[in-house]
Order: sequence, then structure tokens, then C-alpha cells
Amino acid sequence: MSTPTTQVVRPAGAGHETLYVLLLCLTILAVAGSVVLWRGESHEVSSVSSHQLDARRDLSASEQGIYADLRVTLDEIHLLRQEQQALPTPELLAEEGFAPFARDASSVSRGGHAWQMLDAKAYFGRSQMPTVAGSFLLRLSATADAAPDIWLNRTSTLTAPADLSDAALESAGWQQVIAQFDAGVTRQHRH
Repeated sequence: MSTPTTQVVRPAGAGHETLYVLLLCLTILAVAGSVVLWRGESHEVSSVSSHQLDARRDLSASEQGIYADLRVTLDEIHLLRQEQQALPTPELLAEEGFAPFARDASSVSRGGHAWQMLDAKAYFGRSQMPTVAGSFLLRLSATADAAPDIWLNRTSTLTAPADLSDAALESAGWQQVIAQFDAGVTRQHRH
């Protein structure tokens, strides 16, 4: 009889296969990291001055609603001013149903502002409930394409400002409301 022969078969280099898999993984991670760095956006935090408020972060829900209404109604004010060659009164704007000048359930729940015109240059809305929403001042510019100039004062005992300059408003406790549009405006940022 013949003696069985055993033959030893050595593995085909498992160390080399592991090395190749690790190199492939590192290459994939390097490519993915470079794509993220290349396509990534920087989120600059913009700050506002001490006399300003950010419309998204610093206003209550009621104040945000009034601010948005004022921005929308500003276009209508400019159109009515061109048609009539005069600034429309708050009463006319209320009759036309323009928020926040119209007296409806929304305006009452947002502070019940009493609107008046100041020197044919501005609209002053004194809040009846300063704890819900502060008083607003909408200064008008000569051009229709100028940015809205809206100011807020949360003081409970407030009278209409006599001087509408920036310095006088700041010293009386008014704060300018500004809208900043950056990547944080929407909750879902899509590319």
C-alpha cells in the first residue's frame, strides 16, 4: 500500500487582500471628505446693532405678523400714493382691508394697534396691549423701491414720536427691525 501524502496548501496572501481593502476604504473616505469640504457652505453668523432687532429671532409671533403685514402693505401704500398724489390715511387703508390697519380679529389679537399718520412721512401704530406686541413705526421714503423702514418700541406708556430721525428714535427707545436672509432662513436647506 501506498502511504498517504499530505500536501500543505498555504493561504493566498490574506495580508495583501486586507491591505487592498484598507487602501480602497481610505481612498473613498478621502474623496468623500474633499467633496464635503469643496461643496460645504460657511454659515456666517450676522449680528445686529444694539438699536436693531432681527425680524426672525427677536420678535414675538404677533410682532412678526404685524411686521410681515407692514412689508406687504407698503407696496400698496406706494401704489395708492402714486394714484392719489397723496399718502393714504390709516382710515383709508383700513377701509380697503389692508392689514394691519384693518380692524379685524387678527389685528385685535395682535395688540389692537391704533394707527395714525405722522407728518405725511410715517405711520405710527400704538399698541393697546404692549405685552402681546409693541408699538410700530413705519417710516416712508420717497422711492417705492427702498427697503422698508420699520421700528418697534415695547414701552407701555408711549406717545407718537415728534422727531423721526434715527438718533431721536434710538434715544426714545425705538429699535429698527431688520430682515436678514441667510442660509438659516429656512429649516430645510436644499442644494
